[in-house]
Formats: sequence, C-alpha cells, structure tokens
Amino acid sequence: MTSALLTDQYELTMVDAALKDGTADRRCVFEVFARRLPDGRRYGVAAGLGRFLTALTEFRFGDEEIGFLRDRGVIDEGTARWLADYRFTGDVRAYREGEVFFPNSPVLQVEGTFAESVVLETLALSIFNADSAIAGAAARMVSAADGRPLAEMGSRRTGEWNAVAAARAAYIAGFGATSNLEAGRTWGIPTMGTAAHAFTLLHDSEEAAFRSQLDALGDGTTLLVDTYDIEAAVETAVRLTNGRLGAVRIDSGDLPSVVAAVRAQLDRLGAPATKITVTNDLDEYTIAALRAAPVDSYGVGTSVVSGSGHPAAGMVFKLVAHQTPAGDEWVPVAKKSADKVSTGGRKEAGRRLRNGIATAEVVLTSGRVGPDERALLVPVVTHGEVDPTFLGVAGVEAARAHHKRAKAELPVDASRIGRGDPAIPTLVI
Repeated sequence: MTSALLTDQYELTMVDAALKDGTADRRCVFEVFARRLPDGRRYGVAAGLGRFLTALTEFRFGDEEIGFLRDRGVIDEGTARWLADYRFTGDVRAYREGEVFFPNSPVLQVEGTFAESVVLETLALSIFNADSAIAGAAARMVSAADGRPLAEMGSRRTGEWNAVAAARAAYIAGFGATSNLEAGRTWGIPTMGTAAHAFTLLHDSEEAAFRSQLDALGDGTTLLVDTYDIEAAVETAVRLTNGRLGAVRIDSGDLPSVVAAVRAQLDRLGAPATKITVTNDLDEYTIAALRAAPVDSYGVGTSVVSGSGHPAAGMVFKLVAHQTPAGDEWVPVAKKSADKVSTGGRKEAGRRLRNGIATAEVVLTSGRVGPDERALLVPVVTHGEVDPTFLGVAGVEAARAHHKRAKAELPVDASRIGRGDPAIPTLVI
C-alpha cells in the first residue's frame, strides 16, 4: 500500500523542474495554517496528525507508480530515479492532535529539502483539512450537548473510507461512539447500533419486530419507536420488557415536543430508567435547541461527517523560508497576493495563559515562547523517523485526552454556538 499518488500532478512537475535547475536540495521550511476560521467559528480543532504520519511512512514510489508517471509524461528518467529512492529525511513539528487552533496558527511545520517536502503538500492538506473540519464541527456539537453523549453515525453520508476518518476525528473531539465497524477495528473507537426502520417493516407487526430484537439483544437494547405510531410503540416496548427497556430512539417529528411526550409516557408506564436517544438530521444548532428537553443521548450523521456546512478547514501549505544557495543563511519568504498575504519565516507558537485560561495565540517569527505561554509545536518526525507516540489506537486516545485539556483552557464563551469572532486573538510577533 502506498500513499505516493494521493497527490496533485504539479507537486511532481515542480520536483522535476527543481531537479533540473539545481534547487531541489535547497533546505526549506513549509507550514500548514488557516488564514481564517470558517465563518462564525470561534476556534478550530487540529485533527489528522496520526493519519498523516502513517501516510508519510507509506509514501513510496514503486515500479508501478513510476511507470504510470513515465507513461503520462509527468516525469523524466532522472526524476524517476529520484522517486524510486524517495524517503522523507527531514523534520516535522506540529500542534498535538486534538489541540485547538486559531487564524495563522502553524499547525504543521515541515523542514527538509524542497523536493522531499513539497511532494507532501497535497497529502498533508487533504488529511488536515478534512479531519480538522470534522473535529471542529464535532467539538461544537459536544459543547451543545452539554455533557450528554453523542454517537457518530454518518457513514452513509460520505465516502466509505472518509467515513472511517470522520469517525476518528469526531471521537477525538469528544463523541463517545461510532456506528462504523472499520473505525472501531482500526482506531479502537467504541461501536454502537441496533436496528433500522427496515427491520420493523420486515415483520408482520411492530410487536413481532420488537420481540425479535429483544430476543437477540436483550432488554438493554434500544428500540426504534417512530416507524408507525410513537405512543403505541412506546407502550408495546415497555410492556414487552416489564419497564426494563434500555432506551428508545426517535428519528422524526418535532423533537422537543415528541421527546417530552415520550418521557412523560415512559414515566407514567413505570419505565423511568428507560433512556431517550434522538437522531433525525441533528447539528449543533438542533442539539442546542434540545438542551432543555429530556434527551439522554444523540446520534449525528450528515452534519458531523460534512463539517456541519464547512467540509474543509481552509488550511494551506506554504513555503515560509529557505536557505541561501550556500546553505549558510535562512531567507524568509511570503506571498503578497491580495487576500492571501502570509508571514515569512519559521514560526514558534504559544498559548498565552492567565490563571489557566487562554488569552492569546502568540505566533513568533523569531525568539522563543515566553514563560506565561504553553508551547504548542512538538517534534513528531526527526530526521525522517516518525515518533510512534502519535500513531494507532494509543495516538487517538492521547489526542482525545489532549483535546479535552486544550478545550478546557478556552474562555467560557468559546463554546457559544452562535456566530462570533475567534475566542482569542492571534498575535503575530
């Protein structure tokens, strides 16, 4: 398995040209950052680091990939030989996965030769843009849920492998489970799921469907009660379990009023411990609107896997510095295009804190992070060797724990779901 062709053609045509003109081995620093947050968002969540590092270890050009590139006329023989020996030998620093970020936060910093670094642009952006968009949306939903658990169940609303990555990003941001079994196998995420409306429709009666599910999964299961008449379904569910049913799921209707009615009915029928979970096209706004309703948990699909209206985090991958031809001095470089101005130079970044609460994102083009600032960039690749701490199931759990700590540092109003400016300013010094 190789990730080498998960890229845009111009990455390799640049390498081809740089090899010819002698600039391919010039030492460079590239940074990944977002010039702005999605409209109205107060912070972003950096996600995808573990997936990127895994893909980096798989970034190899074999005979099949090189043959394809030759046949298409993308590269010449000299570049083909260079690609056959490609191994990233540089250094990477990054915000820890799960960290919150703000405009111009250097969430990923790649240092190496121009050629070995520039070919990673598309790979880095495709992972970080998608995963960070999903994690950012998921974090808002977690805030809206106000402590009540959420499950990701959007596999049918995105690509099959995108679904696995989406479940991972949502879990890092605080979701408690996923319906996707591959995400459970690959990343160790708790999985959940019971039955759809089709199972009820298959049987000759709703009661027969409920009996079948209860026989298979026990009284602690969750019964879907809105296929026909909700009130009748709840009565049947309670009767069949003698009030010991684990939960009911509601997937339609005016949720605040329906949930209130179902809660009252469950209590009246002697099932006060039976929980209510709701689904039905939820996003952070509908979850917030249900805060006063007696909902016990939420299942979210389309909105979370699509970034809740913002499917990309707006990140870019830019060259910020390169060495002189003699290799004895670093030269800061930056775009000056209208609306796309960047700041040159290798950055340091710190979160300025007062009494444990963030007051500013400090991005330095020289100097070191101050004593009242938490350093944000950590080494993840050194001389081409990936730090295994950030990989696999353990890496996901560490990212989830770090996100919880980082989010706790934000000002209280950062969790407000309504539109607003970034929760703290970014100071580029």
